[in-house]
Amino acid sequence: MKSRPVYSGLRVNPHAQRHLFALEGEGARACLDQLVTAECEQVAMTEILYTPQGSQPQAHEVTMRELGPRGFQQAPSVAVLLHRLRRLLSTARMGTQLYAAGSEGFIGQVLQVASEAGMDVQSVSTEHRGTLARRVQCVHCKGITENVSSSPFRCTHCGLALFVRDHYSRRIGAFQGVNVDAEVPGSIPPSRELYP
Repeated sequence: MKSRPVYSGLRVNPHAQRHLFALEGEGARACLDQLVTAECEQVAMTEILYTPQGSQPQAHEVTMRELGPRGFQQAPSVAVLLHRLRRLLSTARMGTQLYAAGSEGFIGQVLQVASEAGMDVQSVSTEHRGTLARRVQCVHCKGITENVSSSPFRCTHCGLALFVRDHYSRRIGAFQGVNVDAEVPGSIPPSRELYP
């Protein structure tokens, strides 16, 4: 049984009354691919939350603004974007369609916020764009490390050497990391770059 999520790609819902895009870095390209061909009424009902993390911000920002969405907010970080998303979802009505595009860790965090707001996360349109680096939770201290690209790696919270499992927790939006030398302390295999 595989726990890794499947991202079906962004598709603008023609029946939605409000389109809300949460985008990170290269996820902006997924949004642009959809909105460039969308009807004017759909773009006029669109709000975009964007953080340029991992990409060149001005190239995407200018293009998205030129489309003429109802709202555009550029956030300096993922944390700020998620805060703004919480605020927007707290007043959302039926007919709001949420779209999320960016790294896997970012999408997982957006889905957490959507779930907290009472949305069915299966209805959120998602597309993975950008880095394959993982968001990993240490199963021992519960600390989360962002942008993990190798295994094993040192937990940034407790210092244990962790093996990154392919088990993905949708509840916390992260892969699981387990102590690699629990049975024989000090026997840590060399770290390998797995997720560039």
